[in-house]
Amino acid sequence: MTTFDAPDALDAATKKALIDLLYRMADDEIVLGHRDSEWTGHAPIIEEDIAFSSMAQDEMGHALAYYNLLTELGEPDADTMAFGRSASDYRCASLVCLPKGDWAFSLVRQYLFDAAEGVRLAALAASTFTPLANIARKLAGEEKYHLMHGRTWIARIGAATDESRRRMQTAVDEAYPHALGLFEPTSADEILAQSGICPREADLRAQWESSVAPVLADAELKVPEGVTPQYGGRTGVHPAALADLLESMQLVYNIDPSAKW
Repeated sequence: MTTFDAPDALDAATKKALIDLLYRMADDEIVLGHRDSEWTGHAPIIEEDIAFSSMAQDEMGHALAYYNLLTELGEPDADTMAFGRSASDYRCASLVCLPKGDWAFSLVRQYLFDAAEGVRLAALAASTFTPLANIARKLAGEEKYHLMHGRTWIARIGAATDESRRRMQTAVDEAYPHALGLFEPTSADEILAQSGICPREADLRAQWESSVAPVLADAELKVPEGVTPQYGGRTGVHPAALADLLESMQLVYNIDPSAKW
C-alpha cells in the first residue's frame, strides 16, 4: 500500500477525507480537555484534582498536534480552529460536549473516551500517512496513563458499595450511547480505509466494545443493551451544552482574535 510522507503526496479526495478525520479528533480533544479542566479545584480528593488537571493539559496538547497538522494541510492556524468557530462548525462527538456531571459520570466518560482513543491511536500508528502515524505513536505513550487511571478507578469504586455501583451504572447508562458516537460513520470512512490512513469506524468500534466490556464486567457494571448511538456530532449537530462551553472557552480570544499573547 502506498505511503504518504507529506501532504502534497495526497490526491484531493484523500486529503479532504484526512482533514475530516483530523477535525473530528482535534475537536474531541480540545472540548474534553476543557471539560476535564472544570474539575480543577473541585475534585473529591487532591490526587484526582491533579490527575484531571494533568489529563486536561494532555488532551489540549493532543488537540494542538492535530490542529497543527491540519494547518500543514492548508487549514487555518490552530488558534483560529480552536477558538474561532461556532458550535455547528465543530466535529466532536456528543460524549465530550456534555456537562461534567457528577464524579461518577466524569470518570466513566474519561474511561470510555480513553479506551476509544487507545484503539484509534494503535491503528493510526500504522497509518500510511506518515505524519499522522508519527503523532499517533507519540501520543499513545501519554494516553496509556489516562487509560490506566480510568481502569483503576472503574475497578476501585464500581463494585465498592451498593451506592457506588448504582451511581457508576447510572453513569455508564448515560455515557455509553454518546461514547458510541465517537465511532459515527462518515463519508470519509471508505477513502480513509482504502488508502490505509485509518480503519473504518465500525471496525474501531468493534475493537473498543471488546476492550471495554470485560473492564466493566470486572467492576460488576453492565454494558447497556439495545442503546441507540448518539450520532450527529460529526456533522455539526451537538447538545446545547457545547455552545455554552464555547462561550466561556472562546471569551478571551474573541476580545481580539488578532492579539498576540
